[in-house]
Amino acid sequence: MSTSIEQLHIANLDIDVIRKDIKNMHLAVYPPTGRIRLAAPSRTDDEVIRLFAISKLAWIKRHIKNFKSQARETPRDFVSGESHYFQGRRYLINVIEHDGRNKVEIKNHKEINLFVKNGASKSEKAKVFKEWYRKELKAQIPEIIEKWEKVMDVKAQAWGVKHMRTKWGTCNTIEKRIWINLELAKKPKNCLEYIIVHELVHLLERSHNDRFIALMNKFMPKWRAHRDELNKLPVSHTDWGY
Repeated sequence: MSTSIEQLHIANLDIDVIRKDIKNMHLAVYPPTGRIRLAAPSRTDDEVIRLFAISKLAWIKRHIKNFKSQARETPRDFVSGESHYFQGRRYLINVIEHDGRNKVEIKNHKEINLFVKNGASKSEKAKVFKEWYRKELKAQIPEIIEKWEKVMDVKAQAWGVKHMRTKWGTCNTIEKRIWINLELAKKPKNCLEYIIVHELVHLLERSHNDRFIALMNKFMPKWRAHRDELNKLPVSHTDWGY
């Protein structure tokens, strides 16, 4: 599929215009910063694109306002007594310096122990915590994917976890590979499951069109509630850095 990228400036807004081999125009505003993306058929006239964007200005501004008002986590220093989130639950961490290996252990329903080398820096402690998040998220994903592959009669050839600045998940429909944002380790399981279903549906329908929505409604009737819950939860103080 051939694509080209341009930028449109309207009403103090910068809109990324992606021209590709599709039939209809699609507009999206991405959290956390409100990046705007307009996908249009390759040969669409510039003025048609501009007028379409103008007609959607109120919708765009409403979504940007919602993203800007979304709660943000404060920067984390990785010190004892600081709060961190895991699978939708808030925990206080206990930083324990020792001579053994770095590790993270859940102590109870309210606390997490972070074991690090003596004199570990903030970045070193953050790395240990990040890798623990990655391991725990990777442990959750296979069961969810397998469950929904059977329900939807699709097959993802591969999946992975990584930090993404503007998306909770993504799907390469050609290679049938899905990626899940590492930040989802912090979110409730139903939010993770919603993102996985969303990406698997792309194996049946590439675009976010009426058919895609119909498939989401079919497989996960409450998907909008899960999406809204995810979008109301605090996001990282950086650009998820989805």
